[in-house]
Amino acid sequence: MIADFVYVKIHLMMEENKMREKILSLLKSNYPEIDFESSDNLVDDGILDSMTMVGIISDLSMEFGIFLPYEEIIPENFNSVDAMAALIQKYV
Repeated sequence: MIADFVYVKIHLMMEENKMREKILSLLKSNYPEIDFESSDNLVDDGILDSMTMVGIISDLSMEFGIFLPYEEIIPENFNSVDAMAALIQKYV
């Protein structure tokens, strides 16, 4: 029972890491001028402006075949790659 829980937990962590790496790769490819790993406050620090966010939302939606609801388009969900991965993970 505990072994099953540990296996599931490890598997989920691996999937989250794969999701993060896939998103990071996409972002680095499409926005090479932005260092997505340098900040956990990409929006709050002004690194991502509104036009860049629109592009990122479009890129993520097309890459993962999802629709992000309007209420999810908030700075907290785009302040870091980890936040974006958590958001995307909810809809895939």
